[in-house]
Amino acid sequence: MKSSVITLLILALGYNLATADVLKKLSLDDAAALGTTIQTDPEVKTEGKGSIRITTKHATTICLGEVKGLDIENAQLIYKARVKSNLEGAAYLEMWAHVGGSPYFSKGINDPVRGESDWTSIKTPFRFQKGQQPEKITLNIVINGKGTVWIDDVVLSKTPLK
Repeated sequence: MKSSVITLLILALGYNLATADVLKKLSLDDAAALGTTIQTDPEVKTEGKGSIRITTKHATTICLGEVKGLDIENAQLIYKARVKSNLEGAAYLEMWAHVGGSPYFSKGINDPVRGESDWTSIKTPFRFQKGQQPEKITLNIVINGKGTVWIDDVVLSKTPLK
């Protein structure tokens, strides 16, 4: 009985896939087709040997890294970076905290860079009460629009809650 149900399910799924209307096919033969490039820029920087230059044709989110094993309980975590832009739109920092197997986020939408800007410090905070300890923190930059963003001097710090 079970095998006939599984066979019918496979046939039904196969039929649905075979008759599906293709809406758009993305060609990934060339990375330029994605519309987003990420490069090191040794000329435009605030510290070190370079910054990261992100050029995009559409809104995108770029993960800059993940951090694990932090002792953050009863503290405020602050994700800060220096950002320069030449955008039709805005860019801001986004931090995801994975606590107890669930993701929570902090978006720096009140502290973005917009249009054409020189190096600006932007940040987003996240508060961890007593008993809250993240398994990992994911650090992103969100670009809403098209253009170029440079990011440099990324810092993750904490201050105790009072």
